[in-house]
This record gives sequence, C-alpha cells and structure tokens, in this order.
Amino acid sequence: MNFAQVTFIDSVFSLQRLPEPLYPEIAFAGRSNVGKSSLINRLVNRKNLVKTSSKPGKTRSLNFFEVKEQLYLVDLPGYGFAQVNKQMRSEWEVLISGYLLERETLACVVVIIDLRHALKNTDREMIDWLQHHNIPSLPIYTKADKLSKNKQGKQAAALDAALNIAPADRILFSAQSGQGCRELQDRLATYSGEKG
Repeated sequence: MNFAQVTFIDSVFSLQRLPEPLYPEIAFAGRSNVGKSSLINRLVNRKNLVKTSSKPGKTRSLNFFEVKEQLYLVDLPGYGFAQVNKQMRSEWEVLISGYLLERETLACVVVIIDLRHALKNTDREMIDWLQHHNIPSLPIYTKADKLSKNKQGKQAAALDAALNIAPADRILFSAQSGQGCRELQDRLATYSGEKG
C-alpha cells in the first residue's frame, strides 16, 4: 500500500457530517501534544499534510484523510488537555465517543503514547475504554529518538507491563528518525486486506 497517495477529505464537527463509510478506518488518538500530527505526517511521508502546533487542543474536529481508495485515516482531537472550557470538552467527548462506538467501518485505533514517561492515567483510560467496547487498538510508543536504545527498551518494558501487553502488541516509533514507520505501515495495510 502506498501511504504517500493520501488526500485530505474533510474536517467533521458533528456525527451527522461523517463521510460515506467506503473504506476501513484507522483512527489516531493520543494526549494533546503527544506528536499525533507528526506521526501521521511521517506515516504518509508528507511534511505538513496534518498541521502540527505547539498549542495543545488545536485539533477540534475529526479530520479524515483517504489513502487511495483503500483506507481512511482519522485524526481525532487530543485528550487530557484541561485548558479548554467544559462545554467544548463535553462536545469533543460526544463527538469522539460517538464516532468510536458507532462507526462500523472503524478497524483500529492507534493510541499514541510518549515513550519517555510512565503511563499516564488518560492513556490507560483510553486503552481500557477501547478494550471494554471491543474496539481493536494498537499502542504506539513515540518520541523514541529522544532516548538511547537501552533506555528505549527499559521504558517500553515498563509501559508494556503497565498495559499488560507483549512487545509484539505495540510499536516503538519516531517521527524524527522514521523508526517503526515501515512496521506501522505494514500493520495498517493489513486492515485494508492488503499486505505491505
């Protein structure tokens, strides 16, 4: 699958406006400022298909991208960011949970976690919630380039233990160096019925 053949489809602010469910969908979730936009840009080999921002809470809609008539990639608003008002936060929650629970073409949620830190409660809650609702998820430990190989291994093992998963169930990733990018592409390609 050629992830570089990607086009922006729409920014969706309400569940009534979702695109036609034509292809399997991969959603990308993560805490605000965890590097979600950078990961998607690296995945599709584009500098700024997804706008990156140093200001948390920038993504406020479900942003749909089409990988050449095979997959939709869906960038979700970041979670765990306190500095938006309660009404906006509850609107996001309705939008995100409604999408995750009701979208029949949703194939997997990529949950992006910062490798440098111990597991945050918001990340655990997200993965527990997905498991509770039988929604497949793939944890990605990002910002691996910030750590030595030795430290990467230790931090990854700690996160694995906290999430109760095996190393084969997640990917170490760096948007900077490209580490884990091919592996992620291969994993996601399986959801379209295509290998690699």
